[in-house]
This record gives sequence, C-alpha cells and structure tokens, in this order.
Amino acid sequence: MPPLSLMIKPASSLCNLSCEYCFYRDVSEHREHLGFGVMSKDTARVLIEKALKYADGQGVAFAFQGGEPTLAGLDYFEYFVKTVNELNIKKSPVFYSMQTNGTVIDEKWAEFLRENNFLVGLSLDGDIEANKFRKKPGGENSFYTIIDTARLLEKHKVDFNILTVLTGYCAENIERIYSFFRFQHFGYLQFIPCLRPFGSTEKSELYMTPEQYGDFLIKLFNLYVKDYVRHQYVSIRQFDNWVRLYLGQPTEQCGIMGHCSHQFVSEANGNIYPCDFYCTDEYLLGNIHDTDFTQMEHSETAVNFIRESLTIPERCKECKLYPICRGGGCKRTQQSEDYCKAYKKFFTSCLPLFRVFINEKPQ
Repeated sequence: MPPLSLMIKPASSLCNLSCEYCFYRDVSEHREHLGFGVMSKDTARVLIEKALKYADGQGVAFAFQGGEPTLAGLDYFEYFVKTVNELNIKKSPVFYSMQTNGTVIDEKWAEFLRENNFLVGLSLDGDIEANKFRKKPGGENSFYTIIDTARLLEKHKVDFNILTVLTGYCAENIERIYSFFRFQHFGYLQFIPCLRPFGSTEKSELYMTPEQYGDFLIKLFNLYVKDYVRHQYVSIRQFDNWVRLYLGQPTEQCGIMGHCSHQFVSEANGNIYPCDFYCTDEYLLGNIHDTDFTQMEHSETAVNFIRESLTIPERCKECKLYPICRGGGCKRTQQSEDYCKAYKKFFTSCLPLFRVFINEKPQ
C-alpha cells in the first residue's frame, strides 16, 4: 500500500439504493450526526493539500466510497482530480479508486473514470436472484442497471472489480454465483462478509453461520484452484492474499495479517477516522480543517485502535493454523460473528492445495 491510503466519503451516508444489509447506515446511526451532506470544494482542497504534504512525494491512494460517492456529482470529482494535479508539486504517484453501486454511471462518468485511471469496485451480489438484497427505494432489484453499467465500463476500458456482499444466501449458492461471474467474464472478484449491526445477534439469510462460511471457502477455493491450474485464473482477493501470505510475499488486503493497519477515512465535513467500519464519534481522530495527518496518526485514539488489534487471542497461540489464519482477520468481522470454526475447517481441508502456487512470482 502507498504511504498514505485515504478513503473519502464525498457524499457521506447518502445513497440512492435501499440495500437490506447496508453497514454504513448502521455506522452513521451510531454517531451524533447521521450524515454530513456533500463535501465542499474547500474541504476537498484542504484534504488534498494535507494528504500531499503528509506523503511528501511518496504515493497517495485516494479511494472514494459511501453511501454512494457518485451522488457528490461528476463536477466534484473533476474538481478533485484537477486540484490534485495543481497541488502535487512533489509529483507523488497518485492512485484513484471508487466503490459504487453503478446506478449513476453514464457515458460521461465512464469517460472520466478511464481518462483518470480509476479502479472501480462495482457492487453486484451475483445473478438476479442473488442480487435480491440490493434494492432500489421502490423495492426493485438493481441487477439489470448494474449489468448495464458493467458493459459500459467494459466499453470504455475502465478497470473494475466486482464487489459482492457475502450473505448466508450467497454462501449457500456460491457455485452458481461463481459460474455466473465467469460467464460474464468478470475476472476480479471480492467477497465481503455481511456484517450484523453493532451489538446484534440477529439470525437470517443475510448473515453467514460459521458452518456456511467454512463450506463457502472450501467450495470457492477449489473452483479458484481448478481455474488457476487450467490457465483460466479468476482473481479472488481474499484467496490471492492468503496465497501471498503462504508464499511469504507482502499482502495488500487490510486485516489479512490479523491486525489493523494505518489508514484514514474522511467524512464529507473533513472528520477523520481510522477505519471505514468505525466512523463513529468514539473513534474520531480530528477534523482536517484544524489538524493534519501526522498529528492524527500519533493521537491516542489512533494508537489505541491499532494496539487493540495486535493482541493474539489465547486460543490462537497454540493453533498450528495461526501463521496463515492470523486469528481470523478483520476485527469488525469478528465482532459480527466468530468464524474460528470456519477457518479451521477451510485451512484443514484446503491447505495442501496451496502448494500449486509454489512457483508463483510476486506481483
């Protein structure tokens, strides 16, 4: 990862869909202000200035997320890129990405994304049945709109990944869903476990049981290995990172090493937090208008946030799978569900298959 990884929520928690599992709606409901509107140009400029100052000529990754970030408008993004170009006097390498539901993307958007080398994470949960939780406000499935956007991104040669919320339903039907993605020629996939709201123990088809998650990992990893051996490789981010870890190579996915990493998340008003999952008042590091990233990085809140994740659970200290499981990854996922049994089942079953990647070179 670049020296500075900055996630930006230019439209705060605003969204034009009504997904049944939206984690950021839950996050925003656990703070004093539900949302902060659309980021002003003044806040964007201060954010860019201080980000480039912190990077000091090294790389900067600007990742836009929401809510739905495109609701900030194309003008906002054009201004942002123009201002980065203007202020980047030390020539920091700059990387842009965006996670979007795809419903606003049109020809102009696609042209802009391609011209500025944005990597797009397009949210899609599978075929039309699997996408049933990703609804428009009137209850309509957003599936066909998202597929049309995928075709548009392909037409304009925009690099994009598919981001899938891993529900219990998805886990139960992963072979069909993976087949659908392959049929659509989607070569880069990411599966993100669906999170229960803070403090919830709700049971439903949205939330995987450890048994479902273990079976999901085994089924999908076997498909992943088969396609790799057949020279029909499909990138699955979690598996790619576990393979790197197995080979002793650097990983890039947050949480895969079993602890949190330094990153910053900016809300639309310039509030800065240490993690997308924890944009709550308790974890507020400061506001970009009156402090800078160095101060926030060394603040007590930021230091404690990282420190809390470094404690190795007692049950992991003697576990032979710990070197690759690393205690089950992301702490927010662990707060939602204990997947220890799932990881034991997966690694016990599939660890021998990792050997097929022995000669894989670092990427």
